[in-house]
Amino acid sequence: MKKKSNEINITMDKRRIVIQGVEGCFHHIAANAYYGEDVEIIPAENFAKLVDLVQDENVCDGGIMAIENSIAGSILQNYGLLQDSGLVIEGEIYLRIKQNLMVLPGQKIEDLTEVHSHPMAINQCRAFFREYPNIKLVETEDTAISARNISENGLKGIGAIAGDLPAELYGLQIIAHEIESIKNNQTRFFLLKRSQDVKPNGGFTKASLYFSTSHKPGSLSHILDCFAKEKINLSKIQSLPIPGVNWEYFFHVDLEFELPSQFKNVMNKISESAKEMTILGTYNKGLMIR
Repeated sequence: MKKKSNEINITMDKRRIVIQGVEGCFHHIAANAYYGEDVEIIPAENFAKLVDLVQDENVCDGGIMAIENSIAGSILQNYGLLQDSGLVIEGEIYLRIKQNLMVLPGQKIEDLTEVHSHPMAINQCRAFFREYPNIKLVETEDTAISARNISENGLKGIGAIAGDLPAELYGLQIIAHEIESIKNNQTRFFLLKRSQDVKPNGGFTKASLYFSTSHKPGSLSHILDCFAKEKINLSKIQSLPIPGVNWEYFFHVDLEFELPSQFKNVMNKISESAKEMTILGTYNKGLMIR
């Protein structure tokens, strides 16, 4: 067993990255895929705490935050957190979500009476467990926490649904690989930094920003038309209520293009129609990690 504790010993010679969740969760897997495995992982119990920690230069070098899933959709609270954070998106990564059934070494699926995991992971794997009606599916707060709990407490007869990494970290045995029903399920993550730590980006193919519009007829339509005329792909548009202002909205948009000049041109064209516009980050389109 490699690790049973959730304690993190921060060292200054490694890149320090904040994740939401505990070691072994999908945020951890995504952080390793983007930065490499030689990183210091700093767990945060929720997304608001993640933002707080990334804002503190004495704690970390950056953070990674899930923003949407191809099955479950957008994580709306995170759009709001980004607006108020002052943090910058420096990149993105798409992670294929693989769910595995893991147990204490020597256990078999016939030995199990319960399987624990996050509700979303359980829902992704219900078809697999139809063949095992005697196994009770128990919802918990996190996939990796479920795996860690089995390891730390020596729980026989109980399995966990989680990614590959928790089995390695907590000394568990995977007895069924990739049991999720939808094999191309992906989660998109943003890589976050403090604005002063972001180096000038000369070449980029994607941008994220948010804005509001006036109540004049056609205001939003004009902005969308400007994107189209510059041959910019609007890959994401998400509306969010403006706090304290009934029935008015911010719009978060992700734009894809071939040249940075396209983005710069369209920013000039929409500046009069878009109110309270903030560019959250310019970066290159992320890769999908399998």
